[in-house]
Amino acid sequence: MLTGKQKRFLRAEAHHLDPIFQVGKGGVNDQMLRQLRDVLEARELIKVRILDNCEEDKHEVAQALAAGTRAELVQLIGLTVILYKESRNNKKIVLPKADKK
Repeated sequence: MLTGKQKRFLRAEAHHLDPIFQVGKGGVNDQMLRQLRDVLEARELIKVRILDNCEEDKHEVAQALAAGTRAELVQLIGLTVILYKESRNNKKIVLPKADKK
């Protein structure tokens, strides 16, 4: 579970990224989720664009993408989903430490 500080950090990191996947009329499927898992392992942080012709609700699509890839949903802004999953082999992003209370 990401803290607010970590989500802010990841949103800033994702700002310059272009969406590399699109969810269209077919919605979320197993093949897409497999590809997303592979890309998340390589990059850790990605953007996914939900197209206007997608028949599912954008919030449901974002949750399905996060659950299917076992990634953290960083943000859903407009029709763009930002996902983060720490890589086992290609660790590139160092998250800020969680504040201790």
